[in-house]
Amino acid sequence: MDLQKLLKIVAAVIGVLSIVFLISIISTGDDAIKAGEASTSVSTFMYVAYFILAVAVLAVVIFTVLNLVSNSAGLRNTLISVGAFLAVALICYFIASGTETVLKDGSILTEGQSKLVGAGLYLFYTLGFVAALTMLVFGIKKTLNK
Repeated sequence: MDLQKLLKIVAAVIGVLSIVFLISIISTGDDAIKAGEASTSVSTFMYVAYFILAVAVLAVVIFTVLNLVSNSAGLRNTLISVGAFLAVALICYFIASGTETVLKDGSILTEGQSKLVGAGLYLFYTLGFVAALTMLVFGIKKTLNK
């Protein structure tokens, strides 16, 4: 049995178990969960969900690393992409400014935290602009080549 067939079977089993757990949680009801009567069963399902998430992330990381190690051109391209992303992130961080702010709940957002939020917003906008520009350029290029 090859690996792909085995993974399909495992994914199907996890999918069926997820449906069973979801039905069980829904049938418990909101009132019972809020009252704490079903906290053990819900927390058990949460731990199962965390475990499945960890297995999925681990599988993705392992298969990605194996693919990159076996393909040196892909590894080079990946490292260039990660380097470009980190360069844009650093530029956005140094552009952003931050101010200490008191939040509604009384806690304080420090200047560093505010700067990180601003940098994240700048990074999001920059990557969105680059993605839109890339789609526009390739769309125009494809239209002109027809």
